[in-house]
Amino acid sequence: MIIAIDGPAASGKGTLARRLARHFGLAHLDTGGLYRAVALRVLAGGGNPADAAVAAAAAGAVAAGDLADPRLRLEPVAQAASVVAAIPAVRQALLAFQRGFARKPPGGEPGAVLDGRDIGTVICPAATAKLFITATPEARAERRARELREAGEPAIYEAVLQDMKDRDARDSQRRAAPLVPADDAFVLDTTTLDADAAFAAALAFIERKLAAQPPASPG
Repeated sequence: MIIAIDGPAASGKGTLARRLARHFGLAHLDTGGLYRAVALRVLAGGGNPADAAVAAAAAGAVAAGDLADPRLRLEPVAQAASVVAAIPAVRQALLAFQRGFARKPPGGEPGAVLDGRDIGTVICPAATAKLFITATPEARAERRARELREAGEPAIYEAVLQDMKDRDARDSQRRAAPLVPADDAFVLDTTTLDADAAFAAALAFIERKLAAQPPASPG
């Protein structure tokens, strides 16, 4: 069982993905963390995130342990992650990691929930259920600004909103795996939904997908 969740930054997809993983007893992978790990490696080495060769080398060195680094949540790392994610060689380097996680989840779980930008379109196009989580840029900027302030970082709403729009443009206009809903994805707008309402809507969709699947053959 694979659940693919895509969407822009601060749409609520990460919170939803973790909750669905707990509900169904599945492994969870925040694939955005992989690109943040690449960005962090580049920045820590004094490199330019837009340098394709440097970013690709960093992507080749990323390991599962990198995802636990608390520095991944820093806003400069998030901005750099959007830059390295537009580099085809970086995406190719991380492709096997993501597909391997989906095929053989760690811990022996019976499936996985992956959230990111191209899970339903590129990484797991045959996923059991695909969701595309979105919200207005203004709502997402307000959420991100609140997260930053709660983490003790200064955040000016107007600046966060502009950064959000810039990141949306990079993610949706890049040649390599642009941010778009899969043709068969359930598009869920969370602008006016709280976490419980978003979870209920997503769960109802997934359960409909599961109910529509043919029963497994005996033996």
